[in-house]
Amino acid sequence: MLALIKLSPVLVLGVLMRLGLDILMAAPISMVYAMLIGMIFAHVSFNDLMDAAIENLKHILIVFLILQLAYAVATCFMETGVAAEIITMALSLGLTAKLVAAVGLVVTAILSIATGTSWGTFAACAPIFLWLNHIVGGSVVLTVSAIAGGSCFGDNIGLISDTTVVSSSLQGVVITDRVRHQGVWSFLCLVCGVFAFYFAAVNMGLPDTAGSARDAISQIPDSVWTALEEKRPAAVTLLKQVQAGGLSWYMILPLVAVLVLAGMGINTVICLGTGIFGSLICGYFAGTVTDLMKFIEMVQSSFADAGSWVIVMMLWIGAFGGIMRRMDAFGAIAALVMSCVHSVKQLMFANGLLCLVGNAALADEMAQIVTMSPIIKDLTDRHVKGSPEAMYKLALRNATFADAMGVFGSQLIPWHVYLAFFVGIVYAVYPVAEGSVGIMDIILHNYLAWIAVVSMLLLTVTGLDRFIPLFRLPSEPKVQLVKE
Repeated sequence: MLALIKLSPVLVLGVLMRLGLDILMAAPISMVYAMLIGMIFAHVSFNDLMDAAIENLKHILIVFLILQLAYAVATCFMETGVAAEIITMALSLGLTAKLVAAVGLVVTAILSIATGTSWGTFAACAPIFLWLNHIVGGSVVLTVSAIAGGSCFGDNIGLISDTTVVSSSLQGVVITDRVRHQGVWSFLCLVCGVFAFYFAAVNMGLPDTAGSARDAISQIPDSVWTALEEKRPAAVTLLKQVQAGGLSWYMILPLVAVLVLAGMGINTVICLGTGIFGSLICGYFAGTVTDLMKFIEMVQSSFADAGSWVIVMMLWIGAFGGIMRRMDAFGAIAALVMSCVHSVKQLMFANGLLCLVGNAALADEMAQIVTMSPIIKDLTDRHVKGSPEAMYKLALRNATFADAMGVFGSQLIPWHVYLAFFVGIVYAVYPVAEGSVGIMDIILHNYLAWIAVVSMLLLTVTGLDRFIPLFRLPSEPKVQLVKE
C-alpha cells in the first residue's frame, strides 16, 4: 500500500493530462502533491525534497542551451530556404499516385531532421502532399500516414530535436553518440517503410498519373493560408519558396554541414551553431537574407519561442522527477520488473515497454520522456554490473528507447495528442479528407512507426541487434544482471 501511495503522483499527473489539463499546470500540481506524499508517508523533510528537485535540474541545464539553438536552427532553415530546397530537390522528378506516399515519407524524414520538429514538418508538408495526392489520384490514408511517420523520424534522430536532446541528456549521453548508435537502425527502418508504402500503393492499384508540387500548392484554399499564417508563419514562407521552384542547390549545404559534423562526433553546440551561420551565409547569396539585424532578430525570437513552453515544462517535470526519486517512489516498479527479468537483454526490453506504457498513460511524448527516463536509468544503473564503456552503451539504448517509444509510439496510441494534432491539420489544410481519414486509419497504415517500435523491442530481447552496425548491446558476461 505504501508503494502505491508513493507512486500515486505519477497517476495524478496522468489523470490530469487525460482530463485535458496542460502539462504546464498538471506538472506543478503533481509536484506539490508529490511533496506532500514525501513528507507524510516517506518522512522526508521539505528542505530535502527541494534539494532533490534542484539537484535533478542540474543535470538538464545544458539542455536549455541546446534547445535554444535547436529552435533557432529550425526557424533559420525554414525561413532562409534550406528546407524548401530539400523539398524541391526531392520532388523535381515528378510523382505518381504509386510514389507519392513513399516520397512523402522520405521528404518529411529529411525535413524533420533539418528542422528538428515533427509538428512543424507535418504542418509544412501536409498542404503539399495532400493536394499533390489529390491531383495524381493517390490514397489519402497512405499519404497522411506516410508524412506522419516521416515527420516523427527526425524527431527521433535529429540533432536539433527537443526529444533527442532531452532523452539524451537525462541518460547522460552525448547526442552525437546517440545518433551514431541508432543511425544504421533508423536508416534501415526508413528503407523498410519506403518499400512498405510503395507496395501498399501498388497493391491498391493506384494510377501512374504524374503531378507537381507547384500545381498542388496553387490549389491550397485561402482559408488554409490564413490558418497557417496564424499558427506557423514559417510554413507559409516554406510553401511559397517551394511554389517558386526552390532556390539554389547550395542551400542544402547548411544541413549537410550539420550532419557531417555530427557524424565526426563534434560537439552538438558547434553543430547547431554551424547550421545557423551556414543558413545566414547561403541565405545571403540566395537573396533570402538581406538584413543582418532582421536575421539576428529572427534567431532571438526563436530563443524566446524555445523558452515559452518546452523549457518551462521541463523545469517542473525535472523537479517532479527529483522529488519522486528522493522518496524512492519507483521502487515498486523496479521490484516488479526485476522479478520478471533474468538477463540484461530482458531488462532492456522491459525498459522499452515501460516507456511505451508510460507514453500511453500520459498521452504526451515529452512528459513520458522526462518521467520514465529516470526510472529506466535507475533500473539499469542499480541492477547491471559492467565496464564504463558497456554501461554507456546501455545508456545510449535507454535514451533511444525513451525517444523512439515516445515519438513513434505516439503514432500507435489512439488518444495521444500527436494523432489529434495530425488529424486536425489534415482537416484544416485538406477539407476533402474530413470524414474519410480518422485516427485509427493513421495507426493502421503508419508502417514506419510499426517497424520502428516492433523492431527495436525484438532486436533488443533477441540479441539480433548484434547484426546491425553500432547498434549492438553488450551481453553477458561483459554485463551482468544483479538482483538485490
